[in-house]
Amino acid sequence: MSMETLEFVIYPDGRVREKVTGIVGASCAEVTAAIEAQLGRVVSHEKTAEHYAQNQSFLTAATHQQATWGS
Repeated sequence: MSMETLEFVIYPDGRVREKVTGIVGASCAEVTAAIEAQLGRVVSHEKTAEHYAQNQSFLTAATHQQATWGS
């Protein structure tokens, strides 16, 4: 299991860059929603490879369910 981290870079003009690592799937949006609401208007999002990755336990459960259903 990797460590979940949030990194913020605050630029002199007031822009804030947020980088999230260690969170697999789309759940990073849930983690950052409250922070982004306090920071102000979000101008863009860049999804990382971790966003598109699937949680290993989800894959195991889905594979098991598919095998059971197909039997």
